[in-house]
Amino acid sequence: MLELDDTIAAISTPLGEGAIGIVRLSGPRAFDIAERIFISPKNKSISQATSHSMLYGFIVNPDTQETIDEVLLTVLKAPNTYTREDMVEINCHGGVLAVRKVLELVLGLGARLAEPGEFTLRAFVNGRIDLSQAEATADLIKAKTERSSKIALDQLKGSLSNKIKTLRESLTEVVVHIEAYIDFPEEELDLETEDKLINRLKTIKEELQKLSLTYEEARFYRDGVAVAIVGRPNVGKSSLLNRLMQQDRAIVTEIPGTTRDVIEEYLNLEGLPVRIMDTAGIRKTHDLAEAEGVRRSLQAIEGADLILALLDLSQPLTEEDRFMLDKVRHKNTLLVLNKADLKAQLPLSDLPDEIQKVRISAKTGDGLDELKKAILRQIIKKEISSEGVVITNMRHKLAIDRAVLAITRTIDAIKDKAPYEIIALEARDALNSLGEIIGEVTTDDILNRIFSSFCIGK
Repeated sequence: MLELDDTIAAISTPLGEGAIGIVRLSGPRAFDIAERIFISPKNKSISQATSHSMLYGFIVNPDTQETIDEVLLTVLKAPNTYTREDMVEINCHGGVLAVRKVLELVLGLGARLAEPGEFTLRAFVNGRIDLSQAEATADLIKAKTERSSKIALDQLKGSLSNKIKTLRESLTEVVVHIEAYIDFPEEELDLETEDKLINRLKTIKEELQKLSLTYEEARFYRDGVAVAIVGRPNVGKSSLLNRLMQQDRAIVTEIPGTTRDVIEEYLNLEGLPVRIMDTAGIRKTHDLAEAEGVRRSLQAIEGADLILALLDLSQPLTEEDRFMLDKVRHKNTLLVLNKADLKAQLPLSDLPDEIQKVRISAKTGDGLDELKKAILRQIIKKEISSEGVVITNMRHKLAIDRAVLAITRTIDAIKDKAPYEIIALEARDALNSLGEIIGEVTTDDILNRIFSSFCIGK
């Protein structure tokens, strides 16, 4: 576990040229360290400044008196800060050198370089946010579309937390009721009380099951969807990618085998982040570079959430087409019949009936809108409500599913007249599983796994 009672510092903006670069400090010595390197032309004191105010001045090396940068320094006083600790944010001129020099100064005066996600970890430990809100912070930073950003923002504002807390409160009432009988062994649950407890547990279970079911679709808005464009050489895979991206992203020539590697681009389909992969044409080849491309194409098929299997409508099926179809037959696949602008030579009777088909022309753009709709239909089986609470994190789903199983065991234990200690134990197992989501129940392993994925300055 990290030490959380010292002062940490990090660069909180991306490295590179920009208008500003921010060095952030948090902890008990944040003001003291900043005071030693900050010179205000009007002799203003950081510790005496009003919280959430900005001071103009210069960062000066206290040993050499060298001026490092002209800055605006933001003073943020506990507890009304991101970490609920004293914080300082030094707004330097953008660029690599200035922010690095400022960071080196504060580290030399006793601050410690923050670990990934440590500012947010402190916000969690100090009670400003719960664990699911901390994870939503990372999701918001990584969001690629407005829809994925909105889902993350709703969770950051506490939509999921409030739902879980409400269900935990109901479950806690059940646990308290059951444990009351442990203290009075001469008392027994009557049938009416049993029915009330079972009905309450069933209601909680149903709510959790509904929440768990939202994961299958909602996760795509968080993680994005991997869509692989596959087919034999020269069926128009790269042309389709370029059409979807509305730019010449992939090289298109009449020579088969031009694409040697998997090319990836992100596409926003009605708020769904779609990672489109243009793959090398699938065929037998003695060219080592092309053979490696084919291997990666087959690998992309295995890892894709959806496969766009391209066929040339203007030609009959080839052995290479049949080989490709055999590879994707049992995957989540759309058959994309390209070159619809040419005379059709491909009998539809030669194609698998069970796979949905879309006619397009990557050359003219005809059918592209229908293809995009088909992609969405193939991935999003049911609409995600913009108002309802959803889960997008596998950790949350697993915890909810464990809680559902524990509640099922609790109901069975009540029906089987099991000892009250056993009934209470099962109910508490469900309670602890839900507690893991919001951080009421945590381990160092859980925290390290979550916060290690953050950037250092957050």
